[in-house]
Amino acid sequence: MASSRIEVKEVRSLVPARMDRLPWARFHWMIVVGLGFSWILDGLEVQIVAANGYASTLGMGPAEVGLAGTFYLLGQVFGALVFGRLTDRLGRKKLFIISLVIYLVGSGVAGLSFAPWFFYVWRFVAGAGIGGEYAAINSAIDEIIPAKYRGRVDIAINGTYWGGAALGAVANMFFLNTDILPEDIGWRLSFFLGPVLGILIIWLRRHIPESPRWQMTHGREDEAERNVDEIEQRIRTEGKTFEDVPESKAITVREYGRVPFVTIAKVLFTKYPRRTFVGITMMVTQSFLYNAIFFTYALVLENFYDTPPAEASTYFIVFAVGNLTGALLLGHFFDTWGRRRMLFGTYMLAGLILLVSAFLFNAGVLTAATHTAFWCASFFFASAGASAAYLTVSEIFPLEVRSQVISYVFSIGQLVGAIAPTLYGSLIGSSADTGDRGPLFWGYVLGASVMMFGGIICGIFGVSAAGKSLEDISDPLSLVEGAKEGVTPGSR
Repeated sequence: MASSRIEVKEVRSLVPARMDRLPWARFHWMIVVGLGFSWILDGLEVQIVAANGYASTLGMGPAEVGLAGTFYLLGQVFGALVFGRLTDRLGRKKLFIISLVIYLVGSGVAGLSFAPWFFYVWRFVAGAGIGGEYAAINSAIDEIIPAKYRGRVDIAINGTYWGGAALGAVANMFFLNTDILPEDIGWRLSFFLGPVLGILIIWLRRHIPESPRWQMTHGREDEAERNVDEIEQRIRTEGKTFEDVPESKAITVREYGRVPFVTIAKVLFTKYPRRTFVGITMMVTQSFLYNAIFFTYALVLENFYDTPPAEASTYFIVFAVGNLTGALLLGHFFDTWGRRRMLFGTYMLAGLILLVSAFLFNAGVLTAATHTAFWCASFFFASAGASAAYLTVSEIFPLEVRSQVISYVFSIGQLVGAIAPTLYGSLIGSSADTGDRGPLFWGYVLGASVMMFGGIICGIFGVSAAGKSLEDISDPLSLVEGAKEGVTPGSR
């Protein structure tokens, strides 16, 4: 019986080099707004839910409110794992639209809840949508934005989470004000704020092209070339010029289909074990610190500084603005000073400032305002470092598994970070009940040490990726051996 052999198509492509040499243009701003808005929605969502205006209507106590957060977190992990794999298989564009629709439905329906169980289900759905967004969008951003700007853009976009959180805090002042809206109506309307904004973003995302890099490695080279041609033409209409790309920068790839889990495991633990260690360390340490402070700041202000709950949200707005400012102002230096140096510096400074505040807190010399000021200073650096963790994980692994690796590392970080609110909540309760600030002091020392440990690991094992093409940081799995000029596959 004659055997049949499937011929795998090989293509020589200039797509990556053409995308990386483009000047900044309105097209790139469309990418920033259309894809970056997801983090604003996530921050908005978390802050609206954190205000627990729904608790009275649904008869939920503190434990039930905490459980709602757990369901949202589990939904994020589920969404990241499921949609992360689908993003690598089906394309970035399909999934960053599908995941946004799932979030919009989940958030909107949660606003119609009549019982806790119904609320939990739709919080899980909303979380699944956001989890899918993290995987699909980080992949698309890194593959479309030119190498020269990739670091600052990715960090700024991830940092806009805090803009959404601040917006949510301001919105709560209106929606949860019973002098303006009835208690049972205000919180429901707040859950529709994100979906209304998201509908506008769906329209914008329809005009964002599929990642040409993804098309290049999935047997769609003609589509990839047309996409790049159209992008270049749009930029030329703005009066901008750019050089042709020399043929020497072409790479030869073969069509790469479904990636088996065995291959992913080999990439993570055999080919790039140090990168995997760095990625997981960065994500776990920043997640632990953020969850420890973010979910308990109001408890600290109320229990140790007698701050009324309504006033605590005002302090949060200042805290959120500090986080946003750090990501926007420091992102540029990740492209100019380099990833490793900046990751080490931001993680270390965030930990050191928190450590100083821990000793001052234990000495009883802080006020609500000064303690918040220390949080702002610490997270000015931490927000840039945390955003860079997502950037780093998305750029140091091969294109064909990029989204899946983001989803795995993100899920590990979220699951470990989920321990922090429970731990610090118990430490706050213990300190408040006895009047001894020691338990929470040691909790802050732990959080600071964890963050500084992450900085040390980044400084020692971090990858120098600033200004480099993604294909120069990590060879695509589809790269034909010996076909890339001056490069031995797998040598980096």
